[in-house]
Amino acid sequence: MAGVVVIGAGQAGASLVAKLRNDGYAGAITLIGNEAVPPYQRPPLSKKYLLGEMALERLYLRPESYYAEAGIDLRLGSHVTGIDRAAHEIVIGDERLEYEHLVLATGSLPRRLPAAIGGDLGGVHVVRTLTDVDAMAPGFVAGARVLIVGGGYIGLEAAAVAAARGMQVVLVEMAERILQRVAAQETSDYFRALHARYGVDIREGVGLERLLGDAQVRGARLSDGTEMDVDMVIVGVGIVPDTRLAEAAGLAIDNGIAVDGQGRTSDPAIWAVGDCASFPHQAGRLRLESVPNAIDMAECVAGNILGKAQDYVPKPWFWSDQYDVKLQIAGLSAGYDRIVTRDGGEAVSFWYYCGDRLLAVDAMNDPRAYMVGKRLIDAGKTADPMIVADAGADLKPLLQR
Repeated sequence: MAGVVVIGAGQAGASLVAKLRNDGYAGAITLIGNEAVPPYQRPPLSKKYLLGEMALERLYLRPESYYAEAGIDLRLGSHVTGIDRAAHEIVIGDERLEYEHLVLATGSLPRRLPAAIGGDLGGVHVVRTLTDVDAMAPGFVAGARVLIVGGGYIGLEAAAVAAARGMQVVLVEMAERILQRVAAQETSDYFRALHARYGVDIREGVGLERLLGDAQVRGARLSDGTEMDVDMVIVGVGIVPDTRLAEAAGLAIDNGIAVDGQGRTSDPAIWAVGDCASFPHQAGRLRLESVPNAIDMAECVAGNILGKAQDYVPKPWFWSDQYDVKLQIAGLSAGYDRIVTRDGGEAVSFWYYCGDRLLAVDAMNDPRAYMVGKRLIDAGKTADPMIVADAGADLKPLLQR
């Protein structure tokens, strides 16, 4: 009963199997997940779900009944231990499952603190899975002291939720500024000021030396010599692509599982999608960590399994919710040489340029700027900086140029 077997029941894997069925694939489809629950949304986990504003069932991407109704064999709580490329089989415990097409949608793994500095103490958490969030939820009580390690979007979102709960929040970032790897100084300044208004103590250029405690974390020593008492630690220092199965199977690895323009790995019977996959982009390779990429790439590969032979063309966009601010990002800012600011008071956006070319837009509570910027970037067009900088100017005419 060889058909399509998908390892990884996250956003990418779930999107791919649904697209296959919707587009008429009549063969066997198996979706394998190592968690005990059906495929679910990750972004609300550390926000509405953690705050008790979203029930578990509302996290599910589709009702659990959908998979059986669509003829998709959903295997939960299953761990694939190997890939036999010669036999076109995967290994799950004592079972072997044959495939015609194998799709790796293994996602990514959160970076953790080394055990040598207390990373294995109780009360030290990462934010990735439902189990992670359920484990930290009891500690989110007013007055509790939380240390957040890492000033990227994961750390800042965790800080916002903790502050909303009335916790005492300290966030440390080793780099000179928060968001240094992913955003301009202007965006960093905006979010630093936002968190300060909610009482978050952000310390930049300061790292964690070690956590203190026996079995349970009780304190922390920072790189500047400061010691503090803490009740909980949240680690948000990035993620790495989960390439373990691919590496063991001898597939090519290059900042993730290397695929060609259509999503094939170095083995033509095996594909990879989502966080775990790097694909050709401009003169190099790109790996995107986002929900939109997971969906778009999965649907492209589903089409290619059906014979469409289309290259994946990413249209990068991202978002982050912190307090009452919705950040929407269009494009990729790498290589920018200047920022144009559009300040409308409550609505603010920063536009990234390289020379005269528009690369990206960070829009805070400014959906119109985001929408116009995204459409321009997707179309390969630019925007007159003089018009962008004038908060009173209508941006829509830029789309007609």
